[in-house]
Amino acid sequence: MFKRDAIEAKAAPAMDFMGGFLAGQPEWVQALAGLAILALAAAAANFIIKKVILRAAAPFLDQRSDTVDRAAARLANVVPALIVSSGIGLVPYLPAAVITVVENVASALIVVSIAFAIAGGLDYVDERYRRRPESRSRPIKGYIQLLKILLFVGMAILVIAALMEQSPLLLLSGLGAMAAVVMLVFKDTILSLVASVQLTSNDMLRVGDWIEMPDLGADGDVIDIALHTVKVQNWDKTITTIPTHRLISDSFKNWRGMAESGGRRIKRALLVDQNSIRFLSADEVRRFRRFSLLDAYVARKDEELARWNAEHAGAAQDPVNARKLTNIGTFRAYVVGYLHAHPRIAQDMTLMVRQLPPTSAGLPLEIYCFTNTTAWSDYEGIQSDIFDHLMSILPEFGLHLFQQPSGLDVQRLLTEQGADSAIHH
Repeated sequence: MFKRDAIEAKAAPAMDFMGGFLAGQPEWVQALAGLAILALAAAAANFIIKKVILRAAAPFLDQRSDTVDRAAARLANVVPALIVSSGIGLVPYLPAAVITVVENVASALIVVSIAFAIAGGLDYVDERYRRRPESRSRPIKGYIQLLKILLFVGMAILVIAALMEQSPLLLLSGLGAMAAVVMLVFKDTILSLVASVQLTSNDMLRVGDWIEMPDLGADGDVIDIALHTVKVQNWDKTITTIPTHRLISDSFKNWRGMAESGGRRIKRALLVDQNSIRFLSADEVRRFRRFSLLDAYVARKDEELARWNAEHAGAAQDPVNARKLTNIGTFRAYVVGYLHAHPRIAQDMTLMVRQLPPTSAGLPLEIYCFTNTTAWSDYEGIQSDIFDHLMSILPEFGLHLFQQPSGLDVQRLLTEQGADSAIHH
């Protein structure tokens, strides 16, 4: 009753004003005319702000982003809504219920416009931050998303309060009884927030890191870190989306340390046929002196063995008791020298050639070293060149690679047996 009287009292001056122009017209005509004037005023205000004021201010805004323009446009929607909210009560002969509904809807639109404008401002803050170098190691997108969630929850409460003409505090008091439901609904958000804080504070993950999570099918570069998800672009250009909290609950491999070290590890073995391992004859030892990578090694070992054999002359009389060079040891020394002389191998990192325990597939001779680049294509090329050379020069040492017999080997054996049988007959 009191609200209706207030509305009628506010509308009285407008009715008198409209009466001067529409005297004698029906009430519904005067109401439509008032609504038309109100709509024109709101449209004019919207046009002036967006097409005149914002365009004039555009040169002073960030030219590299349209986020600010969108946020300003959303904020500009507040002015037409304010005009409608303030002017609807001035339209004559409108029912009180209609005025109330329009005012409530306009108030709700004002709240929504302000909330979306603030959200746009938060997006711009994140966009500006991502231009800074430290943003790769300390992303804030997760925190921005959390603030936006809180903002939209508050917006929803205020919109409902405006539409229902109730105090927001009354709605908030009702949420206390729904705390368990709210915790259930936002369980993933809470887990993701905790995970984001841990990932960021411990510097466990950055945009651009190469990570591996085989259980989730992720093997590639991190392209986005958000509140709920982390996006990984795999090497086949597919995208794997990982829940943020899984990066805390599950283990993953981060290759950032390798990238920052400047070197990438080569760890591969040659399987040497153990039947080809033997001692070297004196002629073979002299022949290896022509290898520039082995000259110093052979000279040093030759002197060392000659001194030992001279000191143990009695034992050295029988060749079985004398110390000799082996072809596998000499080849191992050659590989070490080759790697030290290689221009693409990092000399300040671990470099060794070692024997692993013998297996039924041969004796593994493992090359363990690091390239001086982390680029994948370069790394594979360097590794392939090294093993191309080692496999090609292996026969020079009387050694052979182990390989399971193939169909060609069986065919060659049968051919040789057939030839021998023909000769005997």
